[in-house]
Parts: sequence; structure tokens; C-alpha cells
Amino acid sequence: MKLRISGRLLRKRARRSDVRAARGCRFTSGEVPVSAIDYKNATFLRGFLTERGKILSARISGNATKYQRLLAREIKLARTMALLPYLAPERRALISDRRSS
Repeated sequence: MKLRISGRLLRKRARRSDVRAARGCRFTSGEVPVSAIDYKNATFLRGFLTERGKILSARISGNATKYQRLLAREIKLARTMALLPYLAPERRALISDRRSS
């Protein structure tokens, strides 16, 4: 006797087995050299920040843990050196407006 599978379970299986591009780490695959992770390379590091200025998680960016830690360290260093913003420009303007009034 063969068991019947519900439509909901079939849809769930289809979603799970959906063919998506495997997002691997661009540093371990050799696509980008590890030497590109440098606090002076602000344009490259900006790609790992959200619009609000937060660091993208490894789950979203697809980075390996080792390189995510290295990226976070370099982004924080670039922020200290004022090469990258701590806040997005519109957030900064909002905060300065609150202080002036």
C-alpha cells in the first residue's frame, strides 16, 4: 500500500528542492583574492554594508566564518579611520536635527 502525500507537503518539498544558486564564499572559491579585504579598500567594503550602515551577516553575504570575521574587523577599522560611515547619511541628518531643536 502506497501512502498518499498531501498537497501542502508536496509544495513544501518543491520549495525545499527548488534549484537556487548556491551562494558560496567568494574568498574561498578564489573569485576575489583575500588581499582585497583591507580597511583602505572602502569601495569594496561598502558592498558588505546595508543602506543603514550595518554589516551584512554571513548568512546573507555567503562568506565563510573566517572571512566574515576578517571583514568585520576591517570594516570597523575603516569606520574608525573615517573611511566608512557609522550611520547612513539620512540617519545622521535626522539625529543632528533632533539635537539642534
